[in-house]
Amino acid sequence: MKKIFILTGEPSGDRLASKVILEIKKNRSDLEFLSVGGSYLQKLGIKTIYDQKKITYIAFTDVIFNFFKIKKKIKQTVTEILKFNPDILFSVDSPDFTLRVSKLVKEKNPKIKTIHFIAPKVWAWRVGRVKKMKNFLDHILLLFEFEKKYFDKEKLKNTFVGHPLLDKNLKENIKIDQFLEKKKIISIFPGSRDSEIKHHMPILINFIKKMNNKDKTFNFVFHSTNKIKQSISKFILKEKIKNIDVINDDHIKNEVLKKTIFAIVKSGTVSLEVCRMNIPSIIIYKMNLINFYLAKLLLNIKFVNMINIINNKEVIPELLQSECNAEEIFKSVNYFLNKPDLISKQKNEIKNTIKNMSSSNSSAMEASKIILSYIT
Repeated sequence: MKKIFILTGEPSGDRLASKVILEIKKNRSDLEFLSVGGSYLQKLGIKTIYDQKKITYIAFTDVIFNFFKIKKKIKQTVTEILKFNPDILFSVDSPDFTLRVSKLVKEKNPKIKTIHFIAPKVWAWRVGRVKKMKNFLDHILLLFEFEKKYFDKEKLKNTFVGHPLLDKNLKENIKIDQFLEKKKIISIFPGSRDSEIKHHMPILINFIKKMNNKDKTFNFVFHSTNKIKQSISKFILKEKIKNIDVINDDHIKNEVLKKTIFAIVKSGTVSLEVCRMNIPSIIIYKMNLINFYLAKLLLNIKFVNMINIINNKEVIPELLQSECNAEEIFKSVNYFLNKPDLISKQKNEIKNTIKNMSSSNSSAMEASKIILSYIT
């Protein structure tokens, strides 16, 4: 029986991997799977060799402070993969962990085919990584077509599969509460990590107070995950502001977004989800000073938002670090809301950009085709 080992490093990778594996299972029922995964892969009946939470270290400082723990986990993971002896090692995102594992596995057993989904952002920093990656990766799957040139140059086999957030699969039709029907909704994405909530929520609460002082006809909806819903709610309950809601259901979220007139989005992939819904927005982000200066030192890009990076201009305003404050957010939101022509221009530019970022099929389907092509 042919075997696939799925290697993820955090919940987003687990979710993405599960979509690809689901497509593979539709075509092949004779495969054996094992993983480092989370709840999404486990729902597909795929065993994980340990709890994924043990290796989910995100920020620069987290990685530094947990270096020896991560190193030990890498060694353990390599041992388990070699014991399983898969035909394919399918790694997803979290390159600081997954690619280190792939490299060691390839060195010890070159027969195992290594396929990685979500190329590291070599165009943002450390472009020289591609030279090293081609020595241990058989194939890399890309979210964006412009990334191809970096891997073609080094002759590392690659395929543009598209971004999962841009897949055309919105079919939900859920009725939402009547109060949302009557209000003008501003959606807010404060982040999914504890550090992001800590930095962003006080600023966003003050922004809402400023908006309410000017106009009480808006309803502010915070988009959350199960994990951080309670943290967000604590900030809101403390202030006793009535026109704020928190949602964490993905189906309801899509319906809310359909009725959203504007969005305030923390920097990251979630901004693409907002763009896909063609909602005008601004980007915010604030981090601790150590991480900020490390990022400034290492990154060689002018913008943090993907739409802006592709267009090489600020299509979506970015309020970062010192500019990420209640007053600047208040000014930016009101400026847009009073300029329908500006909103129309942003939406058109986003729509044209996304059209060139999407693949013909779903990203999971395209990725599954590549993986299956390596199994004979």
